[in-house]
Amino acid sequence: MLRPVILSAVLATLSGCVSVGSEFKAPQNNPGATYLHASKVDKANPARLPTQWWTVFGDATLDALEQRARLNNPGLKASAQRLLQAEAQLGSLSAAQFPNVSVGTSIGNSHTSRNTSQGIAFGRHTIDGNNYSLGAAMSYEIDLWGRVKHIVEAADAQALVAQDDHDGVQLLLSTQVATTYWQLRGMDAEMSILNRALATRLEAEQLIQARLDGGLSNELDVSRARMARADAQADYHEVQRQRNLLQHSLATLIGASPSAAVITASEQQDSLPEAPAIPVGLPATLLSQRPDLAASVATLRAANAQVGVAEGAFYPALSLTGNFGYASENLRELTQAGSRQFSIGPFALSLPIFDGGRNKANLKQAKARYEEAVANHEGKLLNALREVDDALSDSQQRQYQGEAQAQSQQAAARAYLVAQARYERGISNYLDVIDAQRSALSADRTAIQIKTQKLLASVAVARSLGAGWETRPAVATVR
Repeated sequence: MLRPVILSAVLATLSGCVSVGSEFKAPQNNPGATYLHASKVDKANPARLPTQWWTVFGDATLDALEQRARLNNPGLKASAQRLLQAEAQLGSLSAAQFPNVSVGTSIGNSHTSRNTSQGIAFGRHTIDGNNYSLGAAMSYEIDLWGRVKHIVEAADAQALVAQDDHDGVQLLLSTQVATTYWQLRGMDAEMSILNRALATRLEAEQLIQARLDGGLSNELDVSRARMARADAQADYHEVQRQRNLLQHSLATLIGASPSAAVITASEQQDSLPEAPAIPVGLPATLLSQRPDLAASVATLRAANAQVGVAEGAFYPALSLTGNFGYASENLRELTQAGSRQFSIGPFALSLPIFDGGRNKANLKQAKARYEEAVANHEGKLLNALREVDDALSDSQQRQYQGEAQAQSQQAAARAYLVAQARYERGISNYLDVIDAQRSALSADRTAIQIKTQKLLASVAVARSLGAGWETRPAVATVR
């Protein structure tokens, strides 16, 4: 009776001295001191965005759309279910760290043949009666070398990957909603400009027609005026077509029917707000801000744990079973001392001797997967840094472009007024007016498009930084 206990104690002591695998250490990346296109203000201020990062735009309609998307988007719902699956898998594997105890009871009735060898031995008598039993059974794998610990650690890391992936889906969804919304608002502003241009050109066409009827103009000027009006009308319908596509896309993102009117006419605005300034901080903070980089680190941790699992296959595995209960022919005696029965063991010990190199190959594969994960992580970090610098460069150049376009817009508006005055005085023909009018309209539309792109660049900066994803405390390595 004492020998199994002594053996268990010795093996437990050995398990505390030897452990397979190695403790995971997060990679020490050195992404650089600063971003190439960051301003001095960006470098001085840490990147901080609220969890609901889109509120920095101060747009109530956008806020409502983002909330609807979080509640109703099918892709986000599917991501949440994948997270629940990963957490359930972790719970299932974590159970291997504890004994498996079960309780059972049985009732049976048996009748033996008197003509069997057993019946002949008992003088050709039959044996019949009831059998009642009540008991508990236990089984447990003693984690001598930490193999089970690393299995649980790998599952824990995979659950973190699922959580980070879910955060990434939320981030992608929120930026898609914001991008589509500002594109749609830009289209509304363009349509407003085209509406005014269409009204102006229709009025000009009627005026030229009246001048022709009065003998003060010619058929060529009327045709030119009519062509200018038709061009503006065609441009309006093209912008309306693009807006319809954006409307359908936005409705799908928030989990509504594509035919639903997500933004009604009363919510359309002729102007666009200024893009908010978003401080980017230092590149080193990306590791704690971006969900994809956090998931990459968790993947590294899982791969490191799998190396420990593969190493554990080279060492002995020990399992312990036991049971305790009562058995009796009748219920009255079931719980009496004489009905008690129990067993401890066996201690099942298995030691790999020859496997044809299987364990060695599995270990080599696990180490190669870890090195692959390291390389993938380095690539993702570089790509993240590139995305931030791309977004900063885009935002910076859009600002410069907008300032230059404002000058062009003013000059085009002035040129149109001069051309109109010269035509009315008979100094120039109507072709000059048409050209100036076309240039002014193009400058106005380009200004709106640049302003839209500045808003989209701000969204891109927020996305590249990880937006409002909240950093969770690091999970300690399972020991």
